[in-house]
Amino acid sequence: MKYGKIILAGGNGYLGGVLAQYFSSLADEVIILARKPQAKTGNIKTLVWDGKTIDEWSQSLKGADLLVNLCGKNVNCRYTEKNKKEIFDSRLIPTHLLGKAIEEMENPPKLWINITSATIYRHAEDHSQDELTGEIGEGFSIEVCKAWENNFFETNTPNTRKIALRMGIVLGIKDGAFPRLLNLVKLGMGGKQGNGEQYVSWVHELDAAGSIEWLLNHNEIEGIINCTAPEPIKNHLFMHSIRKAYGISFGLPAPAWLLAIGAKIIGTETELILKSRWVKPAVLLNSGFDFKYGKIDEAMSALSAKQKDQNKRQGAVSRVR
Repeated sequence: MKYGKIILAGGNGYLGGVLAQYFSSLADEVIILARKPQAKTGNIKTLVWDGKTIDEWSQSLKGADLLVNLCGKNVNCRYTEKNKKEIFDSRLIPTHLLGKAIEEMENPPKLWINITSATIYRHAEDHSQDELTGEIGEGFSIEVCKAWENNFFETNTPNTRKIALRMGIVLGIKDGAFPRLLNLVKLGMGGKQGNGEQYVSWVHELDAAGSIEWLLNHNEIEGIINCTAPEPIKNHLFMHSIRKAYGISFGLPAPAWLLAIGAKIIGTETELILKSRWVKPAVLLNSGFDFKYGKIDEAMSALSAKQKDQNKRQGAVSRVR
């Protein structure tokens, strides 16, 4: 199916780049709303916005098939009071702004997807959490997610379908969590983290993009949707799968006390690694969405092959130079 206009608010990060490339061949134009200008690439162009005030950028929303909001400060940091405020503000302010712009529009986007987080569910090692029966957790990151989703759904947009897409850890070779985990594996430190029993809810980048296209084409789906692979996996098996894909047989484990020290040194929180996220995408599965990479070994093999191909091409370019 050919689409008209796709808008990616805050789309200058890793996932925004994945979505821009994915939809560039499917849509007439892809527009990224970002704080800094970027050169146009094919049918992908950038409009400057500050994420705080309605300006000329708002005109681009008119008649769009899809608006995806990816705004939000990276949570890979220490939860200082300053960072906490920035994490909240960077999500709530742009979301409120987009809602205000849409409310005043005669021809608003058909679908507005807010990329939120699967971490909203409680630490779960007993059973999976889905959209229907999942239990909301407690703590700072959960409060961020709750406020973010409440802000999103409180906006009055009767002519725009809305979906809060609770995203798991997106796996891709260019950025995000995976390259950092792979570096640990290559350094011989890719063993289990903590006790290794915590679940990892992940999704391959192409399935993340494909699920968004699926939701765009299924008008009956709205509300809260989980976007994670159908088979979450325990941390020790997750790390083993990375090692297996890259032909590395051994990885030193990292106990919780060591992770706490390391997190403090590099300026992050152990919650990002030690929380058990056992999340199931019930709505996507029940609606018939077919995950291309539903099993972790399939995803890791694809990522490994892609990286080898990329390295080969980069080597060829270097030789030509």
